[in-house]
Amino acid sequence: MAVVRDLRVLLRFRDFRRLLAVRLLSQGADGVYQVALATYVVFSPEKQTSPAAVASAMAVLLLPYSLVGPFAGVLLDRWRRRQVLLYGNLLRALLAAVTAVLMVSSVPEWLFYASALCVTAVNRFVLAGLSAALPRVVDADRLVMANSVSPTAGTLAATAGGGLAFVVRLVVSDSDAAVVLSGAGLYVCAALASLRIARELLGPDPELVQPRLWAAVAGTARGLAAGVRHLAKRPMAARALAAMTLMRFCYGALTVMVLMLCRYAWSSGGTNDADGAGGSGGTEDGLALLGLAVLISGAGFFAAAVVTPYAAGRLGPGGWITACAAAAAVLEPALGLPFSPAPMMAAAFVLGLTTQGAKIATDTVVQSSIDDGFRGRIFSLYDVLFNVAFVGAAGVAALMLPPDGRSVPLVGTVAVIYGAVAAAMARFERQ
Repeated sequence: MAVVRDLRVLLRFRDFRRLLAVRLLSQGADGVYQVALATYVVFSPEKQTSPAAVASAMAVLLLPYSLVGPFAGVLLDRWRRRQVLLYGNLLRALLAAVTAVLMVSSVPEWLFYASALCVTAVNRFVLAGLSAALPRVVDADRLVMANSVSPTAGTLAATAGGGLAFVVRLVVSDSDAAVVLSGAGLYVCAALASLRIARELLGPDPELVQPRLWAAVAGTARGLAAGVRHLAKRPMAARALAAMTLMRFCYGALTVMVLMLCRYAWSSGGTNDADGAGGSGGTEDGLALLGLAVLISGAGFFAAAVVTPYAAGRLGPGGWITACAAAAAVLEPALGLPFSPAPMMAAAFVLGLTTQGAKIATDTVVQSSIDDGFRGRIFSLYDVLFNVAFVGAAGVAALMLPPDGRSVPLVGTVAVIYGAVAAAMARFERQ
């Protein structure tokens, strides 16, 4: 495969190997931490989980990416990036350990969420630092290749970390705190791995540092506004971003539904009573089904990476987005309305494939339509829309879902949105 071949070329660069090791350990720890947080909120036998609690957890996991992300680069241009990787991972290890202590303590719920919020906020700086450092460890001819391979490898590491979290939770220790501590250990390993990189190697150069912090922050805000104005003059990119935002919204709403189905409808210890109070036992089978759904959805993401280059080449990026939305509009209610595990697992694969396929096509449209001087700002906006849509979907699902997760209106609403996206994109493509 092309990704494997490109990775083999890049691994010849010693400093790239070291930076990639930091990324893999760091994002692997992210996967462990995020799954631990989700299972604590949803699957703790002593907790009466509600869709609102799930929405709160998703907000904690994703909103820092949206709020901090566009401004992270300002500070990364003032601090040595190697030190950001070192101290950022050490700080996350400490905060994750605090989260583990709070999980086993009788503390107010807001204190637990505040701790988790701090971990994910620091995460944005580490990921941005990893990306900003890439030009320092590969030559210019291979920079595009590195920008393609590194995030893909990081995503796979995060998925593997999530799988490790399920294994620790189900096999090694029936304790979310233990899972969080294993993630903290990976954060420490990432920090130690960063010490293999020379202190000054990753930059920034002193002469490029913005002299005044608030001036740089204000400049970033003005730059984002200019990016929005530039996007408004590029209708193809704007339409693709709007379509992807709506599809991400649908994916988020269905994710919350599957979480609630795994917790109550498909768990022998759950209950379908109106109060939504689950039993103290029997949550492990629901947790296992959730792990299977994550794995199958990940397989859909991988399939999208294989299929999309050919499909988008034949249909065009806009045509492929249309096809993905149309397929989801038809298959999502057909597979989802029985609210049974087997068809829902098939739906997880379909939604993974269509959502990631549309995202890859959207990336292509944005990269080809937006001027190079605005591309970074548009992708920052893209990041904000992507995560806010997911959190917003969780909030809407919290209002619509019953405690057991079986909601015909939610499935129907999502199908209508997918259909509207497909119809609108098809109309634009004809024009």
